[in-house]
Amino acid sequence: MNAPAVTVAPDEPAQIRARLDALGLDGIFDVHTHFLPERMLEKVWSYFDAVGPMTGRAWPIAYRHTEEERLRVLRGLGVGHFSALTYPHKPQMAAWLNEWGAEFAADKPDCLQSATFYPEPGAGECVREAVEAGARIFKAHVQVGDYDPNSPLLDPVWEVLSQSRTPLVIHSGHGPAPGRFTGPAGMEALLERYPDLVLIIAHMGLPDYSRFLDLAEKYDGVHLDTTMAFTAFTEAMAPFPAEEMPRLKALGERVLFGSDFPNIPYPYLEAVDAVLGLGLGDEWARGVLYENAARLFRL
Repeated sequence: MNAPAVTVAPDEPAQIRARLDALGLDGIFDVHTHFLPERMLEKVWSYFDAVGPMTGRAWPIAYRHTEEERLRVLRGLGVGHFSALTYPHKPQMAAWLNEWGAEFAADKPDCLQSATFYPEPGAGECVREAVEAGARIFKAHVQVGDYDPNSPLLDPVWEVLSQSRTPLVIHSGHGPAPGRFTGPAGMEALLERYPDLVLIIAHMGLPDYSRFLDLAEKYDGVHLDTTMAFTAFTEAMAPFPAEEMPRLKALGERVLFGSDFPNIPYPYLEAVDAVLGLGLGDEWARGVLYENAARLFRL
């Protein structure tokens, strides 16, 4: 399936700036962005190019640029802090991805040093080394990694992350296509065993929004990121239940803005407007777009 090109308005930065000015915000804190080694990024983009045949929907990459250009574009969109989330799909990848992540963030004070892991012998020590080396945020992708988050091989990882309280963005929901170990049940079991984990549930846990809202209400360390949620692209296949809006507003301090930049099939502005369009108030929007993440990461 040939994906149509995404049209990004040349004045997109100015449009976002106007929205931030109206809220009294200097910038956006985007907890869910991806920067990867170039060869790995090419493979990820090839995957998204093939998502159409897998899901029946085209998935064009809106910001398919060089690394230098992607950094320039992201900062130009008003993003003051961001992550560089990596994730392995097989053993013996995590350590070198963590080394790459540390090197990438070393000269970028606006980038949270990001790290990852995989269920394999020594995973706990790998994570401990990454935390000691300055990692501020981790990423786990249950779908792509095709692993059980409750694998005994990951118990040492959860112990380190529980003790250090280092936030983890985890793609554990069934969207956009379910995997063998995706879904809320795995997170429910994990949090019963490690209730002190600081988890950021990617994509609001779509399509099982309600059960992930339950977890956020039950566990103080559970956060939800807005990545791709509420946009027209996602609402067409996994709409957020209107009856859950009061719960979403009440959990406002633990809802964080995420975009999935650069791998989104629409302009960045749409992700911002999707959050603002919920109509949950300026205070809620300020928290989501910046203040909640700044507090979580102590910036």
